[in-house]
Amino acid sequence: MKRKFGKIDFEVTTLGLGGQASLQWTPEGVDPVAIILKAFNMGINYFDTSNLYGPSQLNFGKAFRQLNLIPGVPEYNFSLRQSVFITTKTHIRWGNNNFPAGSDTVRNWTNGDHGMGAVGDLKRSLSQMFGDGKGNYPKGAYVDMILAHNLNFMDEVDVLFKGLETPLDPEGDFGAFVALRDYRDGTNLTGLNPDHERLVKHIGFSGHYSAPVMMEMIQRDSFDILDAMLVAINVNDRRMFNMQYNAIPLAREKGMGIIAMKVFADGAMYDKEAKWSNNPADVVSRVGTPAIPSRPLVEYSLTTPGVHTAIIGIGHIDDDPMKCQMVQNFYAAQIEPDGLPESIRRSYEELGLKAKDGKANYFQIGANELSAPNDVEFIHNDTLVELSWRIAYAGDEPVSHYEIVKNGKGVYKINHMPIVTKDKSKYRDRQAKPGDEYQVVAVDRIGRRAASDTWTV
Repeated sequence: MKRKFGKIDFEVTTLGLGGQASLQWTPEGVDPVAIILKAFNMGINYFDTSNLYGPSQLNFGKAFRQLNLIPGVPEYNFSLRQSVFITTKTHIRWGNNNFPAGSDTVRNWTNGDHGMGAVGDLKRSLSQMFGDGKGNYPKGAYVDMILAHNLNFMDEVDVLFKGLETPLDPEGDFGAFVALRDYRDGTNLTGLNPDHERLVKHIGFSGHYSAPVMMEMIQRDSFDILDAMLVAINVNDRRMFNMQYNAIPLAREKGMGIIAMKVFADGAMYDKEAKWSNNPADVVSRVGTPAIPSRPLVEYSLTTPGVHTAIIGIGHIDDDPMKCQMVQNFYAAQIEPDGLPESIRRSYEELGLKAKDGKANYFQIGANELSAPNDVEFIHNDTLVELSWRIAYAGDEPVSHYEIVKNGKGVYKINHMPIVTKDKSKYRDRQAKPGDEYQVVAVDRIGRRAASDTWTV
């Protein structure tokens, strides 16, 4: 089963192969290359990896050689290469190495060399998957997408857009996006792409932690940069500062490809502790449990409105299909976007309580209530009052609408819409009198309310 991948001209299989689990932390007796080859043989066409995933990219490179996916060799299978979508990631926020003073407050990690900023990670990916692993890659090599990886904080957003929102100084410092855009478009505005190479087709970002930061990222992209978002989404999402009512609707409205991750809470739904994985002992090899079957967890993520595919790391493949994680996840993923009624999705959420008392999503901000509308502004001029605001953050139910309350009485209602820019909703009252009081109130689907401060004429 495939779904149109947002505005990207590609139909993506509902199950994608994640680049962690045994591809990164390979347990004894497991062949990571065999996992990749099995995914290809089953028809999976979305593949995920990262510059922070240890040997993951090198394992893909070994598989790609067996599959004749290396450009320039006589057996190069160009049609197979076009039929799959390969995504890598960078955790470097800067576009070059001219980091300004104080930049150490922004996370800027790589397993490679910081020398060319995010571009260095892009070329490292190409070298490890298609080249010699030492920095060289063949002509014609490319990745379909690179993501700004694991976005958590607002100052990271500021850095990523530097040189787009601010004047670009090739001799100074600038963010990753303007540099990666050069390698997407074949331009050389940053001076980092003198050969006008096109090494990546699409740019996006990923996030596990903060829905507000991810929403900010989307709303600030007025530069045609972002084509996709990789987001944590599983049955425990509504117990947290959730993605399904906050970040995902904005990405959907923008037409982005949306990839689900952490379907099993990084294994915390099963054997692993609720912490970041970091060694082979953290890799889960079982296929669900009687108490928490794997299939409902996969179905939940893939029926979250807006999601196109779910990447799942594989710990174990087996000739017995009942014991093979990839086979079981593959068949669970054969579901339509609207394949579950809301009542069944709610019943699946109850399964999440059976794992770590519902606290498996260690990577996500904790539960929040419906917020008041954000950034409310009040302007008064004689009898004219103008109120403007940005969208509220949803709690465990979606935002329904906003009300303007004047002197304690609702006088205007506007339905909530995912706004993908920094624009605000507005209300004008041309009959204001001294002493009139105004509030903007967010209302969720079940009628709960969250009001702004009171503004008085």
